[in-house]
Amino acid sequence: MSERAFVETVAAMRFPDRTDARLQALMDRNTNGQLTADERAELEALAELSETIALVRAQALKLLGRAP
Repeated sequence: MSERAFVETVAAMRFPDRTDARLQALMDRNTNGQLTADERAELEALAELSETIALVRAQALKLLGRAP
């Protein structure tokens, strides 16, 4: 894989649909005050991972000369 292809792949990173739906469901339950302790821990982990992916994607897009 070329360096550019690798950066393109990183720039296209997203949560799988199922994980994205789970994150949204947890955020909705959190808004409604309905999270269990385990769900809160899951939400925090997914949110942290989402932020990390967003930062890495932004850096890849910058290398490609694209806006995030």
